[in-house]
Amino acid sequence: MPEQKLLVRKAAVLGAGVMGAQIAAHLVNCGVPAVLFELPAKDGSRNGMVDKAIANLSKLSPSPIGLKSVPAEITPANYDDHLELLRDCDLIIEAVAERMDIKLSLYSKIAPFVNESAVLASNTSGLSITKLSEALPDGLRGRFCGIHFFNPPRYMHLVELIPTVSTDPGVIDALESFVVTTLGKRVVRAKDTPNFIGNRIGVFSIASTMYHTEQFGLGFDEVDALTGTLIGRAKSATYRTSDVVGLDTMAHTIKTMDDTLPDDPWHKYFKAPVWLKALIDKGALGQKTKAGFFRKKGDVIEVLDLKTQDYRPNAGEASAEAEGALRQKGWAARLEALRTSEDNQAQFMWSCFRDLFHYCAVQLEHIAESARDIDFAIRWGYGWEQGPFEIWQQAGWMQVAGWIEADIKAGKTMSDTPLPAWVLARGDAGVHGANGSYSPKANALVPRSNLAVYQRQHFPDAIYTESFDQGTTIFETDSVRCWHQGDSVAILSFKSKMNTIGKGVLDGIHQAIAEAEKNYDALVIWQTGEPFSAGADLKDAMPALAAGRFDEFEQAVAYFQATSMRIKYALVPVVAAVRGMCLGGGCEFQMHAAKAVFALESYIGLVEAGVGLLPAGGGLKELALRSANTAIGGDVFQQIQTIFEVPAMAKVATSALEAKEMKLVRATDPVIANKDELLFVAKNEALALARSGYRPPMPAKAIRVAGDIGTATIRALLTNMLEGGFVSQHDVEVASRIATVLCGGDVERGSEVDEEWLLNLERKHFVTLAQMPLTQARVAHTMRTGKPLRN
Repeated sequence: MPEQKLLVRKAAVLGAGVMGAQIAAHLVNCGVPAVLFELPAKDGSRNGMVDKAIANLSKLSPSPIGLKSVPAEITPANYDDHLELLRDCDLIIEAVAERMDIKLSLYSKIAPFVNESAVLASNTSGLSITKLSEALPDGLRGRFCGIHFFNPPRYMHLVELIPTVSTDPGVIDALESFVVTTLGKRVVRAKDTPNFIGNRIGVFSIASTMYHTEQFGLGFDEVDALTGTLIGRAKSATYRTSDVVGLDTMAHTIKTMDDTLPDDPWHKYFKAPVWLKALIDKGALGQKTKAGFFRKKGDVIEVLDLKTQDYRPNAGEASAEAEGALRQKGWAARLEALRTSEDNQAQFMWSCFRDLFHYCAVQLEHIAESARDIDFAIRWGYGWEQGPFEIWQQAGWMQVAGWIEADIKAGKTMSDTPLPAWVLARGDAGVHGANGSYSPKANALVPRSNLAVYQRQHFPDAIYTESFDQGTTIFETDSVRCWHQGDSVAILSFKSKMNTIGKGVLDGIHQAIAEAEKNYDALVIWQTGEPFSAGADLKDAMPALAAGRFDEFEQAVAYFQATSMRIKYALVPVVAAVRGMCLGGGCEFQMHAAKAVFALESYIGLVEAGVGLLPAGGGLKELALRSANTAIGGDVFQQIQTIFEVPAMAKVATSALEAKEMKLVRATDPVIANKDELLFVAKNEALALARSGYRPPMPAKAIRVAGDIGTATIRALLTNMLEGGFVSQHDVEVASRIATVLCGGDVERGSEVDEEWLLNLERKHFVTLAQMPLTQARVAHTMRTGKPLRN
């Protein structure tokens, strides 16, 4: 029997607070029309409150909107005047204040307007879903569940789904499929317990870190030096993350644990420390008030010193012994070194790991179906590279269990609750294996979900014990691997750092296309990890330039251009599958592909101007061609004028949708929300082209250009910007040459040129710029620091 589908023609979000408005924005990002409800305003427009929330979306950072037009696509509504709009909504997400009485009152108000097939879900972060369902009519309870987005909802991977005993299993399956594919999320199903999985474990980790901060007398900056990238967590670590979240929000989340978990063996630790309360009382709430655990004074980052109750320069760092322990190879060596060390910081870190493992082991059977759910919830909701059970198992399951037991007996742990019997019964097998992850309920390893939506993910995010078919290698070099998955589509993946493009990658592309033309129906360019490509590897070409071998340098540029053209005119469709950064030459390659498929979170740009160069892999040629093809009434300059700033200012699209507006992505290229489905979709697009009798486009021989008048007009604008102090003289030099290429060079307005003409212009001006000292200074500075130089 086929799985039940959730067909969402329109969705509603109840509550226009920060989360509700951002959820509505993400629905629209993903092509789902959304109605956003709020209370009617007492003064002015009845929709005043929701209008303000929608307008505020454009001011938030990071931006919740994939396109500037997104806020205008959200329909504003209020509960008194517009409940009839709910009848057309197939999904209703409630996101009002975290108070049971407010939610229950709203449910009784909206219930008569919910259509007979709509799904109603509460975006609560911890209230009982079962208690909320009791306010609903019997006919709606089977279509009700919890849906917990993590903040910010556009960017955070995790969504927790929380069914009640009354929730129809087919409904929750259909909702999960919708959330995964349409909204691009990674789903964990949680039990209906306070704070569910992610926040239950994540907030405990923060609370225990705060407790041990006091116990070991460490500074907030010292703790952040230890609990960030050094252990595979966010750079903002513990206390800077708290500042970003808001100290009032952090204290509220801890209080929720205090209020709702009276029987938790660790309950006494669910209290905001005195120093956290003191910061909140004086209005130091973190980033939003410019001060919290940290503050910025001029160019100096300062940290609160508890002893002096004043801020001091942020100078905390990991001790040599603690850092040395954490940099050892493998978690077994790291944890043993921390535990046996007499160093204060090392003992702090062991205590944090130990108590986290202890808590997860005791709570697993109460909050989750399997150990995998806890690890994924923490990885996807809190940005850890690995979850607590993964770390524990890699360190040696029984070894670590023995250490925890010894510390419990010695009174060193935060709770004297014994480890559950299953922990020791698992032996060295631990909780993760090739066949699944441990479930206390089943007392066995349970596999991943078998929902059809997950068959679209060839390489899903994996627990470290999991492995997926890596395909069959067709050929492999130091720079690329060409492979297949047992079908007629060849796949090419780069192996260079940041998937940059040097001669080895260029050679690999030519070889892969030749192989695909001979033995396969299509070729997909897909990277095994982000980014798609950070662009050309300048280190490859710089030695020839530095030595004055300009002919050799120009030949390298010509080979890059020839590779782009080989992609465009291959006799099989070449499809680019793009996620993450797609810059410079990487952007040019996708522009030449027969089709490209993009994850929504793709950041695309022709950025060469930032290092004093211009795009010379065919990118400007393609922009000129697209401008000519879309010119209204033959006026190419109007299109060129619109598109000129994109390469001249090295603009990078903040989403694949924005890249379409910038003409870096074709209007017909698919954008999908879930990057884990990218390879699946790209292969299907490639096969569809092949099976429809694909032929490459005919060479463009009559590209109408804006000519010398177009170039002169843009140069006049640049002169005004120079006189106004907005750009440097070298910025004008670079931008003028970009304009010259886009306008077709020194020809009359309306002239027709071919692709080779434009490629020659690109190459000529690229090589000229590369020889200029100011450009060379920019390139050297960027290669050394990773930052642009304005000169």
